[in-house]
Amino acid sequence: MAFVERINSKNVQGITAEPVRIDKVVQGEASGYAVIIDRISQDVPFYRAFLKNAALCGTAVINNPFWWSADEKFFNNCLATRIGVPVPKTVLLPSRDLPADTNDQSFSNLAFPLDWEGIFKYIGFPAYMKPFAGGGWKHVYKLRSMEEFFQKHSETGQLVMLLQEEIIFEEYYRCYCIGGKYVRIMPYEPRNPHHLRYVSNFDPSSDRIQLMEQIVVRINQYLGYDFNTVELAVRNGIPYAIDFCNPAPDAEKASVGEDNFNWVVEAAANYAIERALAHRDGTDNLTWGEYLKRSTAKQQLA
Repeated sequence: MAFVERINSKNVQGITAEPVRIDKVVQGEASGYAVIIDRISQDVPFYRAFLKNAALCGTAVINNPFWWSADEKFFNNCLATRIGVPVPKTVLLPSRDLPADTNDQSFSNLAFPLDWEGIFKYIGFPAYMKPFAGGGWKHVYKLRSMEEFFQKHSETGQLVMLLQEEIIFEEYYRCYCIGGKYVRIMPYEPRNPHHLRYVSNFDPSSDRIQLMEQIVVRINQYLGYDFNTVELAVRNGIPYAIDFCNPAPDAEKASVGEDNFNWVVEAAANYAIERALAHRDGTDNLTWGEYLKRSTAKQQLA
């Protein structure tokens, strides 16, 4: 509601904001909104389908629901390696249990056992294991040995997991990126309790701030996210992108603090107004990232 109120307080001619109201969803019929900011469809498939229909009929949905449906953390890491963004060493792991409606023959292409020795040598310990397409710090494990890995992996069921190198960092930052251009660098301490994670004494130089801003913008412009956060861990002066698939990032005043909250509300309001003013009826108004634009045009990725 702070976002809605901020837009309406600006009194921009022809622009008003309200919570989306859905009373029916008919194929090929417009939503009635020029811009929708989505912070819930990751949990409600009905809303995701509604947003795709709205986008097809011309609504600028923030974030692009087609890309969000296709995106996941492992692909993002793969893309980062191709566009010159430092990321931790990462490997993809098949689920410990067979997915529903499959059997051993479904995995005839998969070596058994995997090259665990090669995987562990590449990643090293300690390491982190997390879902390849998850969020909210769910099912995240810090592992200190091969034995601990196998113990914890046996508990992950049908989840597809990542195994990732631990970055021992001197500084850590969480960065809002809105519109692929507005960046807020926030010192962040993930080792603190949740309500104290934005309380830290990191004091980056102007050069480091500039470098982090460049990394954050590059990631989001290639992915095509209008609203995202990027987490950066600084090791030996190098910012590593740790987690940068957060298209519905935490923006609660109680956790991010009043200054960060006010910034994100103001930036999101200004960007939504930009998109509404640039809206073109009857055409695609989504943001498509450089990865898709260059790939479909058969251009070099970077």
